[in-house]
Amino acid sequence: MVSRYLGCILFALLCLAAPGSVRAQDVSDLVKVELLAEPSAIVPGEPFTVGIKLSMKEHWHTYWRNPGDSGEPTQVTWKLPKGFAAGELQWPAPSLIRVGPVASFGYDGETMLLARVTPPRDLRPGAAVDLAAEVAFVVCEKICIPGEASVALSLPVSEKAVPQRNAAFDAARSKLPQPSPWNATFSSDSKAITLSLRTDGLRGDTIRSATFFPYDNTLIDNVARQILRTDGSAAKLAIERSQIAKSLPPRIEGVLVLEEDIGGKTASHAFAIEAAPAPPTVGEGGMTLLYAMISALVAGVILNFMPCVFPVLSIKILHLTEHKRETPRRVRLHGIAYAAGVLASFAALAGLLQGLRAGGAEIGWGFQLQSPLTVAILAFILFVLGLSLSGILTIGTSLTRVGGSGLLQRGGLSGSFFAGVLATVVATPCTAPFMGASIGFAMLQPFAVGLFVFLALGLGLALPFLVLAFAPGLQRLLPRPGRWMETLKQALAFPLYATVAWLIWVLSFQVDASGLLAALAALVLIAFAAWALRLSQEQGSGSGRALRGMAAASVAGVVALAIMIGLDRTTAANVEVVSSRGSAEAFSQRKLDGLLASGQPVFVNMTAAWCITCLVNERTALSTDAVREAFAGKRIAYLKGDWTNRNPEITRLLERFGRNGVPLYVLFRSGTEPVVLPQILTQSLVLDALAQI
Repeated sequence: MVSRYLGCILFALLCLAAPGSVRAQDVSDLVKVELLAEPSAIVPGEPFTVGIKLSMKEHWHTYWRNPGDSGEPTQVTWKLPKGFAAGELQWPAPSLIRVGPVASFGYDGETMLLARVTPPRDLRPGAAVDLAAEVAFVVCEKICIPGEASVALSLPVSEKAVPQRNAAFDAARSKLPQPSPWNATFSSDSKAITLSLRTDGLRGDTIRSATFFPYDNTLIDNVARQILRTDGSAAKLAIERSQIAKSLPPRIEGVLVLEEDIGGKTASHAFAIEAAPAPPTVGEGGMTLLYAMISALVAGVILNFMPCVFPVLSIKILHLTEHKRETPRRVRLHGIAYAAGVLASFAALAGLLQGLRAGGAEIGWGFQLQSPLTVAILAFILFVLGLSLSGILTIGTSLTRVGGSGLLQRGGLSGSFFAGVLATVVATPCTAPFMGASIGFAMLQPFAVGLFVFLALGLGLALPFLVLAFAPGLQRLLPRPGRWMETLKQALAFPLYATVAWLIWVLSFQVDASGLLAALAALVLIAFAAWALRLSQEQGSGSGRALRGMAAASVAGVVALAIMIGLDRTTAANVEVVSSRGSAEAFSQRKLDGLLASGQPVFVNMTAAWCITCLVNERTALSTDAVREAFAGKRIAYLKGDWTNRNPEITRLLERFGRNGVPLYVLFRSGTEPVVLPQILTQSLVLDALAQI
């Protein structure tokens, strides 16, 4: 990070330090710019290659597409006749250029940037076509000078094909990176990136040097030496990771330049590399699939005891008591149906997560609760369930099965399946111990591998109910059915109402006042529809039909209000979701980098309004007087990132630490590795971490 800052400062100073005698018109003495065409004439509709040739004065250089620590890439603005289209620039492999404490990627001597131009089909043979471009560049030696050049050429139009190859363009193509003959993967930790290549037959003793030039200009420490190790079947290039890298991309792309010793002479080879994440292997300190699945299974079991799952768990306990009247086989079927609902939901969630991330979305665990419409719909469903448990809403067997009382009726297995789906949905705001690392591992793997981890998490969530369903001895410990069950069932409605209140509170951070009013109005309409339907069952057929019509109109109103909520999202980029008596500031990557550059330790808290685990940690550990005094006494900056709404910066920081959801607590100290705290905090645990500052 220091070298990159120095590079930027050095580049600015060198540009400012250019002596007055160096004028814009004198740049042509340092860089000669030409526009060349490969063919001698243009054939209508037939693509051809042109080149921007840069010839630098000795000791001067220009820059590659990623300039490294300083400089700017050459930019070409085409000025072509109507109907002509130019493709992307094709960049030759760069060289590593060291100037003092910084390293840049660029070209000295002579280079040519190629581009493919497609002419229209309606060109008139015999006419002449003028091609032109504006070229902007930065040329550096001990000083850096920005320059511009206007280049042009004229080509005739021929109706017959003309030769399109010449020596200058053949030489330029030979310097372009070639497709890599090897499969490439990468792994990383907070300090280094390891690029792995399956290089069967490559002799390590013939490779004099290897340099990887990434397209991402924040990925690596450009100055640090890159170390290549080969064993005949594989090669591994260790690259020091940049301290300002926000996160690792899903794939690492760039150019690998190998210098090979061939009979005492050095041959340079450049390959275009696209590396996917490498599955961790035993012995590399990475998480294995088996370990990830075991961790996910344990995390799933723990999720049953998290506050967000408590309402559904309470209903299932009541169901087990009701099942005592059924045959053991029927009880086991209820357990299987519940587990099937959980597993199906986790499989769908895994597919949706992987699909959206493959499409470029920066999301993670609990992402669906970043949608106001999803939060509102979940609140409406739980409100309906609460009304059903309270005895207000009894519409046929299908709805009573959802509420719980219909599980004893025929077809009640669908109710158990739905309870499993609901348990999964309400579990997503929570993060249990062991869960963050396993989900983070799953999201870096191919879908089939990641799916096993998600299914293990689902099996853990379903396991307590599944075990009770298959263990008659444990079922005997449950109380006998009786009249108390109706009272308990009605009492269990209140945790659901509390969850609804919490969801509406979460919604208040995602929508403005009109959206919040729409959600509250929808709850009123749901209550009215429930009242009208119940009253219709007690009235005659005429008034009953009218009341059912009123209920249907209310449901239509709820749908309309839900659509309004889905279209209404607050524009606040980073809402402070948890009131804290501490001096927390809103997180941004720039603020974190600035604080670390100044040498100040930083505690980062990644949270969300819908993350109950986060809220509990905030109240019980991070907002206590002792912790606030420790922050102040040690001058530790406290940054809080709100992931209630989507925030790519927060997503990237989560991924940097192998997490796919909140909470995340990291203590940064200059010159040392960041310390990641557990997902369940206590005051003493936080104080112990802060005491190391």
